[in-house]
This record gives sequence, structure tokens and C-alpha cells, in this order.
Amino acid sequence: MSCEMWREKIDAYADGEIADQELAGFEEHLRMCRDCAAEALSRMQMKRATRAAAMRFGPSPELRQRIEQSVGPKRRRFAFLRSPALALAVALVLVFAIWSVMMVRRSARQQAMTELLDMHVAALASANPVDVVSTDRHTVKPWFQGKLPFTFNLPELQGSQYKLDGGKLVYFRNQPGAQLIYELRKHEMSVFIVQGLSGTGGGVSQANENGFSVESWNAGGLHYVILSDAGAGDVHALGELLRASPH
Repeated sequence: MSCEMWREKIDAYADGEIADQELAGFEEHLRMCRDCAAEALSRMQMKRATRAAAMRFGPSPELRQRIEQSVGPKRRRFAFLRSPALALAVALVLVFAIWSVMMVRRSARQQAMTELLDMHVAALASANPVDVVSTDRHTVKPWFQGKLPFTFNLPELQGSQYKLDGGKLVYFRNQPGAQLIYELRKHEMSVFIVQGLSGTGGGVSQANENGFSVESWNAGGLHYVILSDAGAGDVHALGELLRASPH
């Protein structure tokens, strides 16, 4: 399939609406085509910015109170309906208010996952996806010393199918964090270790975001997130290795 035909599917991919039978081929194309990967990242960032703007322009408490008062008593509700123009205005305000409340209720965790997914896609599209290139955890971990306000351990991969490519410094919610890149059968896997993200308690949370398998958990005051187009089982197996390493 030509690059132009794939580009027509970027909007559907960013909205999570691309057909299942096309998803694997599209993501394979993103790994091979830097231009399409950058375009997909741009669309997802625009989508995230639109959601953030919607949250900023939610209705004020005074407006909500006026709406509640206007639609509360039965007689007052019917009085509004006697004027079609006024009834339409109230209906539009109600629709906007409901939509705004729904947007505000979107979890902060969902927005955070979108931001991390953008960083994962950007790394795949980059000619230099990592700052420190090494398969040795004893080289990668020390590289972060002095660059992060925390430390972490990496698992021993000997005897496993996973390969460490290296790591890079990222910024999440204006705080420095680590992104580690692993490989598994030509699948790239990002492991983010960050601060300032909560919502999974002490357990392991699994999800699917725009066709990417996601696993996250809290440990030692840090939040770990694995993102990959590999299967959920492969992502979980890497998570088990990371959780088994001492903190």
C-alpha cells in the first residue's frame, strides 16, 4: 500500500477508529516511514491539545447555578419553552454544559497515557531514539545518575527474549523521567519511569491505547508504564522482569 493511502488513515488512527484488519499494517508502516510517523504524532498532539482546551473552558459555578434554577421548577421550565428562541438558547447551553462536564471528568491518567504514547511514537520516528546506546543495564542505569531526582534498577535479561537498546531523558509534567527502549521480535517497547502519575494503586493496570498494549504500576514512589505494539502477554512478561528487579 502506498504512503499516500496510509496517510488517508492517520485521522482514523489518531481517533482510535482504524479497522482492526488494517491496524497491524498501519503501525508497521509508521515504523518504516518517518514522515507518516511524524504526521501521526502531530495529529495525536493536536487531539490532546483540543481536549485540554475544552477542559479550560468549562462552565463556571454561577452559570451552572443559573442553569439549575432555570430548569428546576416545573412552571419556570414551561415559561422558557414559550419562547422558542430562548428555549433553543437554554438547550444549547445545557448541551455545552453537559459536554464540558464530561470532558472535565476524563481522567488525568487517560491524558497522561496519551502524552506518553506520543513520546513513544516520537522515539520510533526518530533517527536517534535513545541518548545512551547500550545493551548493558550497567551502562544505561549509571548514565541517568545526576540527571534524575530518583534511581531505579533494570532487570537481568540473560535467558529472556528481550533486548535493551538504551535509554533517554524525557520530561513528563515538567519533571525529568527515564524512557528505556527494549526490543522483542522486531517490536519496540518503551518503558517509562516517571513521577507525578497515580491512579493504579498498588496493582498492575493493563489497557489498550490506540492499538498499543499498555501496562502500568507504582513501585518505590515511582510510576512505571510499558507501551508497545507487541501483544499484551509480551508486555506483561517484560513488566514481570522489571517488577522482579530490586528497587
